[in-house]
Amino acid sequence: MSAQAVFTYEAGQAIWLTLKLATITTLCLLVLATPLAWWLAHTRSRFRAWVSAAVALPLVLPPTVLGFYLLVLMGPQGWLGQLTQSLGVGVFSFSFTGLVLGSIVFSLPFAVQPMEHAFERMGPRPMEVAATLRASPWDAFWHVALPLARGGLVTAAILCFAHTVGEFGVVLMIGGNIPGETRVVSTHIYGLVEAGEFAQVHALAAGLVVFSLTVLMLLARAKRQTDRVAT
Repeated sequence: MSAQAVFTYEAGQAIWLTLKLATITTLCLLVLATPLAWWLAHTRSRFRAWVSAAVALPLVLPPTVLGFYLLVLMGPQGWLGQLTQSLGVGVFSFSFTGLVLGSIVFSLPFAVQPMEHAFERMGPRPMEVAATLRASPWDAFWHVALPLARGGLVTAAILCFAHTVGEFGVVLMIGGNIPGETRVVSTHIYGLVEAGEFAQVHALAAGLVVFSLTVLMLLARAKRQTDRVAT
């Protein structure tokens, strides 16, 4: 089979949608997870254990279960669905926006936990020194804490991007498999297997294997750099 037959327009569309979803999800998670990770690393609140458990829930909850409840939440009868309908934007189920929301929830622990560990490893001393130099908490966070926790931020970004690329159960439950709208690489492969198009499956699956190996190499490199900085 020729390369043109393997890499069809539908496959290219799915790859582009996957990269778009992973990029948007990663950027959103870096913004949302950074203050949450900072809070978890430093708070003494009695609610910390509950918040930490809620963040880690997608690690142990089956993706189909998480996807089902998100689908109900965003559907016409869910409170989020009713809110979006009252705002005139319809429902987010079976849409790209719904995929983004579901991916953010599903990949949240992969963003929060590396940054939380990086903030904890940093210890209180750098912030105390910054305070003695009359730096405001905001300036100290931006110019001291974030640079010192750079390894955790890089690890979180790589993990979030890779995890979103590999999603299947959640995206299938929330978005279905609509071409050009919610069909990402994982669900496209699923459809190709059902159709018996194994040549295309092999090409896309091999690409994901190479991508996964690259991610693991990048994570190992980021860990080495973080260890050198800590030393």
